[in-house]
Amino acid sequence: MPTAIAVTSADLVLPPTDGRTPHATVLPPPETQPLDASVADARHLLDHHGHVIVVCPTSAPPAVAHRVLAVRALLESDRIALVRTDLPPLAAAVLVRQLRQLAGCDFSPGVLASAARLLAHYLYAGAVLGSVSRLDRVPVGLGSHLTGLLPGAHFAVLAGPTPQMIRIGSHETPLTGPEFPTQLLLARGRLQTDWPATTLVPGWRIQGPVQETALPAASPGWWGTGKLVEFVAHLPDLPVLYRLVASVRRETCHWCGLELIGDRCGFCAAPLPAPSASGAGHGPGGHERTPAASAPVPRQAGAVPPGHTGAVPPGNRTGAVPGGPAGAVPPGASPPALGPGTSALP
Repeated sequence: MPTAIAVTSADLVLPPTDGRTPHATVLPPPETQPLDASVADARHLLDHHGHVIVVCPTSAPPAVAHRVLAVRALLESDRIALVRTDLPPLAAAVLVRQLRQLAGCDFSPGVLASAARLLAHYLYAGAVLGSVSRLDRVPVGLGSHLTGLLPGAHFAVLAGPTPQMIRIGSHETPLTGPEFPTQLLLARGRLQTDWPATTLVPGWRIQGPVQETALPAASPGWWGTGKLVEFVAHLPDLPVLYRLVASVRRETCHWCGLELIGDRCGFCAAPLPAPSASGAGHGPGGHERTPAASAPVPRQAGAVPPGHTGAVPPGNRTGAVPGGPAGAVPPGASPPALGPGTSALP
């Protein structure tokens, strides 16, 4: 059975891309389910799947993450990973769907959990907003705040991988888009605009028809207004996602022994130890590791799932996780040290 993907909100579950995409388990809110029932549900998932990866937005109430940590502690299990994400709600749902797609492949649980940080860097997530006066999750200047109070002012905001904001209709500089083929997913709020379809589709060379879905309930709170159209450009195809993750060199967690990619375990959150003076340049088992100051060494890319073909998008040719040691990033992106959008908690 594939590694189980669980989420803390039903809004994080998008329709599958095909009949082979595993489903996601929606964990009930803590206020609607007793702790012993949550423990029983988690034990059932572990018995049937071996490992569980729980994706929880950082914008969720603290009690939600606390419940997952309490369940893991009561079960005394190191097979439950809590992956936090500060991606906008629609992009977080896309990330969950990509993890679901990859869960049906031959990746180990540790690689799958730590891959969330890599995948988040290839999501171009934003929104068209009727006002930015209450937007506090993306850097906004005072001038934009004041302009946002003007009637009819609309803004296009990119939350990641590199934050950017423009005022629509003011000879704006185009939003920096992906340099690899993507598809566009929209979720409409109370703002009437076709700007993403008329501007982003040709400007970002979006492939295929624009997909639409219901606006996540958390989106108005995340963006500070219900007058919005949320969008995310993403890699939709399993072959490309598979090759992207398989092209990254794998390490072994020195604490729990699971495989990982990048510089931090997705299950126990232990970082890779720094190379010692006596064994500098060598990781677990004596295998060569590249110092962070030099170019990363790619590992041999894994095979594509049977019957599929695909190419790794630009920005991961070196085979490193963005935000990890010597991480490769798409042109123009500057991710923070832990990678954009996701983190793992012990």
